[in-house]
Amino acid sequence: LRMSTLLLNTLTGKTSAGSINVTGEGGSTPTNLQQGLVKVWAHVDGTTTDASIVDSFNVGSITDSDVGRYLLNFTNSFSGTNNYATAVQSIDANGYEWAVRQSASQVRFANYEGGTGYVDVVMEGNICGDLA
Repeated sequence: LRMSTLLLNTLTGKTSAGSINVTGEGGSTPTNLQQGLVKVWAHVDGTTTDASIVDSFNVGSITDSDVGRYLLNFTNSFSGTNNYATAVQSIDANGYEWAVRQSASQVRFANYEGGTGYVDVVMEGNICGDLA
């Protein structure tokens, strides 16, 4: 058994520069590499006076818009407001978390606890979709 190392800076599709397919497990249906990547992710600490980004990818800034509500501003926008999907969770709360698409370059994270209302918490989320 020989091991090799492949060093690359760029992968480009042979028939279409923006399209590379990866064969699925056991030779199953191929998955498009670009479509399957997370394009934005963030770990947000909303427990401080002004929410802060603990760590992130493709997030330029955050706006603490109100208690339990934060706007993530993307570094690179999606191709449209309806061209991405989100998943979000709070780490230290028992509320209802959601992400609402605001525009191609911004999404709102929010946490709501029944009986309490919006609550400042630590939240994480990722977004997949088509970048512009």
